[in-house]
Amino acid sequence: MHRAKEFITKGLEAGALQPVVSKTFPFSEMVEAHEYMESNAQIGKIVIEM
Repeated sequence: MHRAKEFITKGLEAGALQPVVSKTFPFSEMVEAHEYMESNAQIGKIVIEM
């Protein structure tokens, strides 16, 4: 697990890993975010703002 964390951290810092964000939801729209995830309409990550 430590090696995986180190690999991801180094990749992000170097710019080699660039996560794709599909959509961002405010915390108040958690239900909508979950429905969006279940719809499989996204390509990339779904972000919930705290």
